[in-house]
Amino acid sequence: MALTATPTPGSLLLSPTDHALLMIDFQSQMSFATHSIDAVTLRNNAALVARAAAGFKVPTILTTVAEKSFSGPMFDEITSAFPGQELLDRTSMNTWEDAEVIKVVNAIGKQRLVFSGLWTSVCIVGPTLSALDQGFEVYVIADACGDVTAEAHERAMERMVQAGVRPMTSLQYLLELQRDWARGETYDMTTGIAKQYGGAYGLGITYAKTMFNAHEG
Repeated sequence: MALTATPTPGSLLLSPTDHALLMIDFQSQMSFATHSIDAVTLRNNAALVARAAAGFKVPTILTTVAEKSFSGPMFDEITSAFPGQELLDRTSMNTWEDAEVIKVVNAIGKQRLVFSGLWTSVCIVGPTLSALDQGFEVYVIADACGDVTAEAHERAMERMVQAGVRPMTSLQYLLELQRDWARGETYDMTTGIAKQYGGAYGLGITYAKTMFNAHEG
């Protein structure tokens, strides 16, 4: 029997209303030893993810480990996107073992969870595998994560993917939430985030709009 195509998005694509985002341990002490991605790129990608989530009103959990006693404050690029939001500070390396974080996860009530943070092999592997084990759908924004070596990051990503985690990138996350340039209510916000944090793609948007008054829609 021949299949019939329809102009509808696939069920595995993210939308602003179908998931929660967890941003984990983007802190000074964790970033000092991160070498799988340079600090400038990491901060840029984290900012892109945070701005996308805040702009599309994705329920977001910001959590730190030993903030005041050891690891330091969360990146301002992230906290400034969510002014006044409480940071959930933990003692556990595995976010999923913290009762206060899980209380918020349950209050949000999303079956689909998206993760990013430091380090990939510890603070991301722990909660993603734990969430999978409890039946959640799990995505990881790979270039908004980092580890002590490229090897550590890559093996951690492989381990998670083998277990069923779905990898993506920061710019992909933004564009998947927009997904249609005809959505005028979020068009300026999306292109604005891309211009600021989207690297060469953002430069292209600026060029096209300045030189030709171009418009994706």
